[in-house]
Amino acid sequence: MSRLKIDHGDWVVVCDGAKALVLENVGDDNVPTLKTKEVHEQPTPKTSDQGTDAPGRSINSIGAVRSAMEQTDWHDETERSFLVRLAARLDAAIYSGETKRLIMVAPPRALGMIRQVYSQRLRDVLRAEIDKDFVNLPVPEIEKHLAG
Repeated sequence: MSRLKIDHGDWVVVCDGAKALVLENVGDDNVPTLKTKEVHEQPTPKTSDQGTDAPGRSINSIGAVRSAMEQTDWHDETERSFLVRLAARLDAAIYSGETKRLIMVAPPRALGMIRQVYSQRLRDVLRAEIDKDFVNLPVPEIEKHLAG
């Protein structure tokens, strides 16, 4: 990974579908020093722990043929809901002036989910998206990875 420019005051959001670290660069542009500003966590139980009913069935309008319906992936829905709330929090932070720029770091799957709910305001201040899973690393390790 090439060196990423992180200005003083920029937020680096490191997340997956269950945890998010909102880090702020309190150092300078050349030597970023990330400080934890917020931590958001949500338990994500397995789908089998959340839904016990069998998938439903539908009846075709012609004939007596029945079709199985796909079971809802509750784990996926929980992650999506978490990321929607995170995007809303980030949008509020931008609106209130808490930050003017941010960098999003998430595994590809989570990045794809949260990208769908970015507001225009969030898109406008987004400096970079990095498809890496750093959420369980200590902050100094995240700094090393981002500094290149």
